[in-house]
Amino acid sequence: MRVYLFIAAIAAGATFLFTPLIRHLAIRMGAVGEVRARDVHTIPTPRMGGLAMLLGFAVAMFVASRLPFLHTVFATNDQPWVILIGAVLICLLGIADDCWDLDWMLKLAGQLLISVFVAWGGLQIISLPLGSLVTFSPTISIAITALLIVVSINAVNFVDGLDGLAAGIVAIGGIAFGIYSYILSRTSPSYASLSTMIDVMLVGICFGFLLHNWHPAKLFMGDSGSMLLGYLITCASIVMTGRLDPASIHASIYLPAFMPILLPVLVLFLPVLDMIMAIVRRLRKGQSPMHPDRMHLHHRMLRIGHSVPVAVLILWGWAALFAFGSLMLLFFTAVEVLIGFVIAATLLALATMSPYLRRRVLEDGELPGPFHSHDSSIPAPADDSAPARHSTDRRNR
Repeated sequence: MRVYLFIAAIAAGATFLFTPLIRHLAIRMGAVGEVRARDVHTIPTPRMGGLAMLLGFAVAMFVASRLPFLHTVFATNDQPWVILIGAVLICLLGIADDCWDLDWMLKLAGQLLISVFVAWGGLQIISLPLGSLVTFSPTISIAITALLIVVSINAVNFVDGLDGLAAGIVAIGGIAFGIYSYILSRTSPSYASLSTMIDVMLVGICFGFLLHNWHPAKLFMGDSGSMLLGYLITCASIVMTGRLDPASIHASIYLPAFMPILLPVLVLFLPVLDMIMAIVRRLRKGQSPMHPDRMHLHHRMLRIGHSVPVAVLILWGWAALFAFGSLMLLFFTAVEVLIGFVIAATLLALATMSPYLRRRVLEDGELPGPFHSHDSSIPAPADDSAPARHSTDRRNR
């Protein structure tokens, strides 16, 4: 465990130190996000923060490769270096978009090519634990792996709309993944795990970048960062679940049997939900799936009345609820987890709707009560239009 914490600290420290340098580089390269109609920020802010996270990840990877504890991870296969090469490529594609605003079809084609390359390099879903082991042919494995990487990349990209939101959600997912993969690694002779290593690096670069990206952000991660985070969290998931044989894992650890599928889905539940809602919404209007709008989950939170930091914290809470709620099934009974989930969901729902509920209480308090209807100090409405104006004002709020 101490080795993994050390690697996470290296990733966080390197990212934190590289971020100011990348900010100046982004300004010189013209990678500065202009204020658009759908944006929340009001001041042009440099993008390209993904490059700082990539450098932090690369530094942590090279340090990890020199540690005796993780020697077997690098000696047995080339997957760590394939993941690193893919991270470089996906980040470069994002940098190009941050600088020149690529067409969405060109960007999607680039994502697909890089994902196929990574899958061809050995990072594949060989099997899925669906009660029994389901084995795929190499072609199908590559196709499914590439599709999952592309979906996750764009899901994180869609949710990246507020300062610190995407980095925090991915960090929460990385922690949940890291705990689960570490539990699995303890059942093997060596605790060394590529999946756990990628997870702790991912969490480290998210924390290092969040120190500069919290509201008001000094630097945006841009597409170079959101695509990188979506790529890395999917790679960690594929490494952890893609070759997992449930028959080889003790029942006390592998509960429930579908956890390897359930956990990746719930960790990215919020970004994927936001992406699906956006695509359906735009297609129903006859627009492109990538057509920008101000109807994402974070936009709705601001419209309710939350400030940017509070909206981010509440969305982090929802992400943690789904990620850790599934993980708790490994330690508690299903009934206990369900009770805790309902309580936490109720509290989060109240926090989410609190500005709206507060306005309703204030508005109701301003209206004449039944005991004051005949009070001469309260003038009666001159005509029937007064209640209508009040109703209109309420909608406009």
